[in-house]
Amino acid sequence: MSALRVVQAGPYSTVQDAGRFGSQRFGISPAGAADPALLAIANRLAGNAPDAAAIECTLLGDTYEVAVESLRLAVAGDVAMKIDGEAAAPWRSYRLARGQKLRIGPCRTGLRFYVAVEGGIACAPVLGSRATHVRTGIGGIEGRRLKAGDALPLAQDAVATRPELGFDPARLPPAPERLRVVLGPQDDYFTPAGIATFLGSDYAVARDADRMGCRLEGPAIEHAKGHNIISDGIPLGGIQVPGNGQPIALMRDRQTTGGYPKIACLIGPDVARLAQKRPGEAVRFAALSPAEAQEAVRAQAARLAECLAGIVPLE
Repeated sequence: MSALRVVQAGPYSTVQDAGRFGSQRFGISPAGAADPALLAIANRLAGNAPDAAAIECTLLGDTYEVAVESLRLAVAGDVAMKIDGEAAAPWRSYRLARGQKLRIGPCRTGLRFYVAVEGGIACAPVLGSRATHVRTGIGGIEGRRLKAGDALPLAQDAVATRPELGFDPARLPPAPERLRVVLGPQDDYFTPAGIATFLGSDYAVARDADRMGCRLEGPAIEHAKGHNIISDGIPLGGIQVPGNGQPIALMRDRQTTGGYPKIACLIGPDVARLAQKRPGEAVRFAALSPAEAQEAVRAQAARLAECLAGIVPLE
């Protein structure tokens, strides 16, 4: 089998693509890349479509050995990396031959980065996606995190020689000072003081934040009508507030329904920004109108298109 072999695995490396859509009504989480923009950049560098299956690493990366005649890969993220013991740079593609080893990590900034291989990771799709959802054990490699000894299936045994591609991370758009939200759909379950607390306070990312939910710690948010509702659908970025008043932002591996009131929803681009925050980092929120949120999402899509257009052959 054509493969990229895992010699050493980081703490939470999984196969992810753009996600699994159309199955939430059956209780199946979408999963998918926590930072879709970085996934798209890694894939473009490797010569793939933006949503191809790649490896998402958290904080620490993996060590890989090439088990095909040749492959091309690229890393998107601010990481340290070595090829056969020699320092190498992220944000570009490399053509590697059988037996060569790549060691990636740790992150210098941020929490997650992506490793794309030309042709994509060719594990079997489940319900139209290769994305790993660990809690239900579907997608990716046996529905779990990567481990030493895994052989990641590839679509091809060799790649052609061509100019390698590079990207200047200075082109990435600057992050806004605050994470942007639209209030609701249950903001009426909170007092005006509670909403003011939510929008006016610093919250720290908790140590047990993960791909399902990013727990935040800070001033308690006051409820107006209790902390239970009839369970309804959980959108990406929905921010639940349980009885202890501590908000939880629901991420890519979120449950599909929930019974805590949601004070607000993060806009899509800022879900990815929150996913890049490390435990202990502080965040603040700013409320947008629905129209402002839609414009912010359109602007982010335009900036990503500019980034992808800025991926060019290296001289």
